[in-house]
Amino acid sequence: MTAVTAPGAAPAGGRRIGVFGGTFDPPHVGHLIAALDAQRELALDVVLLVVANAPWQKLGSRAISPAADRLAMVEAAVADEPNLVASDIEIRRGGLSYTADTLAALAADEPDAELFVILGNDAAAGFATWERHEEVAEAAQLVVVDRPGTPTPIDDGFDWIRIDIPELEISSTELRQRVADGRPIRYLTPPSVVTVLSERGLYA
Repeated sequence: MTAVTAPGAAPAGGRRIGVFGGTFDPPHVGHLIAALDAQRELALDVVLLVVANAPWQKLGSRAISPAADRLAMVEAAVADEPNLVASDIEIRRGGLSYTADTLAALAADEPDAELFVILGNDAAAGFATWERHEEVAEAAQLVVVDRPGTPTPIDDGFDWIRIDIPELEISSTELRQRVADGRPIRYLTPPSVVTVLSERGLYA
């Protein structure tokens, strides 16, 4: 899966870039573990946590925090992880956020890069409903971070890599509700994220 190079030799081709998109409202330890495990298992040079500007699949279903606040939380979450980077590429582009557009922009910036789209099990199960999902599958290797046990049902018409991660029953929805109820979210998200959302008065 990973090209082997001689000791001291430069790797062939461009960077191996993981693209892990999401609303991140807020980011939590489940997101970070998925990104770190994918980075390690696939020998990725970097994993971009791409903060959606306007997540088209969620618009109208609930109130979504401003993109700048969600980006600030992701930046805080990954500040001490050299291989994880918060990306504002979709925020800078504006409008609805489509992974196909993001991959095209990344490929234009780094034509030699090898791109990997990292999906949680829910996103992977619904991949065929994505806008221009065929373009996504053509532009990048699809990766599903799966919980041990029953594999996520995915469209086997596409080439997938599966990576097992610990089963953590954590969701951004739960964290928002806990904050709204005045309950602690320590250990469910990094302390730096708690600081940002508290300073910005999010979810309270």
